[in-house]
Amino acid sequence: MKSLAIDHAHLRAENVGVTLGSRRVLHDVSVTVSARSRLAIVGENGRGKTTLLHVLAGLRAPDHGTVHRAGTIGVARQALPFRSGETVGTLTTEALREADNALRALDAAVSDFDEDRYAAALEAATRLDAWDAERRVDIALEALGACPDRTRELSTLSVGQRYRVRLACLLGARHDFLLLDEPGNHLDAGGLAFLTERLRGHDGGVALVSHDRALLADVATEFLDLDPSEDGRPRTYAGGYDAWQDGRRRDRERWVQEFEEQRATHQQLTLAVNQARDRLSTGWRPDKGTGRHQRQSRAPGVVQALNRERAALDAHRVTVPEPPLVLRWPDLGAGATALVRVHDMTVTGRLAGPVTLSLDRGDRLLVTGENGAGKSTLLSALAGELAPTAGSIRHLAGAKVALIGQEVPAWPEELTARRLFERAGVPFSAMGLLDTEALRTPVGRMSQGQQRRLDLALKLAGRPNVLVFDEPTNHLSAVLVEELTEALLATPAAVVVATHDRRMLADLAAWPRLTL
Repeated sequence: MKSLAIDHAHLRAENVGVTLGSRRVLHDVSVTVSARSRLAIVGENGRGKTTLLHVLAGLRAPDHGTVHRAGTIGVARQALPFRSGETVGTLTTEALREADNALRALDAAVSDFDEDRYAAALEAATRLDAWDAERRVDIALEALGACPDRTRELSTLSVGQRYRVRLACLLGARHDFLLLDEPGNHLDAGGLAFLTERLRGHDGGVALVSHDRALLADVATEFLDLDPSEDGRPRTYAGGYDAWQDGRRRDRERWVQEFEEQRATHQQLTLAVNQARDRLSTGWRPDKGTGRHQRQSRAPGVVQALNRERAALDAHRVTVPEPPLVLRWPDLGAGATALVRVHDMTVTGRLAGPVTLSLDRGDRLLVTGENGAGKSTLLSALAGELAPTAGSIRHLAGAKVALIGQEVPAWPEELTARRLFERAGVPFSAMGLLDTEALRTPVGRMSQGQQRRLDLALKLAGRPNVLVFDEPTNHLSAVLVEELTEALLATPAAVVVATHDRRMLADLAAWPRLTL
């Protein structure tokens, strides 16, 4: 696609719809990404965020609606397909191709003494800052911790390493638009800081899909929310992360109020019909001895009243759809006060330690450390799923510990949520975590986000008084993580959290910290 001047570049989707199988993923979505946009596409897993990004990029055609594109587009997908024999140099050469072409065109125009061609070539090279392109890629490779060896075959790199190379190439090149799907995956703190700086300073437009709330807060100035709304259409919120959260909350409160008012009216009309029906069958009858004429004269009035109430009920419609789920946190923390005691605990090869700590009702603990330091090992030991090789860990009488790990258990794929609750022997409660569709979906066909929600619901249903979370934000939407964080701050249960999520670390900064 021929690159245009940045001020004229745009991506515009109008009434876009996409259906996957029998499921409608996107419906009548309209959005514009301008040359200065910093747009976040947000919503629960399965709402079509990645699909919309691919539609905007031209990687997928919509089933209906139109997409207008003007300008060059760089796309970072979550997965990077590659062919045998391709190297790091294959990606860097592709990223630098437009800049190299611009410089060659400029050299050719100088050699031919063609003034018009020279002016056009100089404008193109200047817009791309082509002289500095390779250095920009090298800087990005280093900042993201990506492999700089141009001869290294992609097949020898891990998924994360390949992703970092591809992302560095995108950030080093000059595209009018960057469309990024979970760009924070596989990056450490330094890489995230570099990514944030580059996206904030990018000369063109940015549209990103991310569960990283800190990245969203630092970069996005506009939010396209694909979660259900009162009128069934996506909502756009301007003003940054906090404005999105506030606007979304106000919209949901208004939605709930209107739904409850309509439902209350419907219930009142239903009650009036039932009361009129009761009067027709029993209540209208006069006392014994009343004349036949009097009985006959009163009957039509009761029938007419019933018909009026029925007509009013038939005329009334609950037009507001049922509002979406909101986390309903159970009452936890009942039972003993003293809960867990750990003394000089180590796990050979996994947790150097020694670790000593106490957990009582209401205690809070934030566990931090580099990858491989033993955070997950410590949490597994706290939950009683791993025995220490030295030292001791005691669960005192009345302690009920629940571990919400990074991975969900290996459930039988054919079971539904209700069957898993039955198997676990805990009272069934969706707790605002699972909608009707998820409840009847076998776990093997659930998304990662739905499985994470199910695991949390199962663990909470056991009414634990010690909650142990290992990377609780994984595969959960920003909205649910905000609700979860509020609940963790308020629950009377003891809570232990290990996380790399920057915003959660900030939210829990006042908690006592154990650094491994």
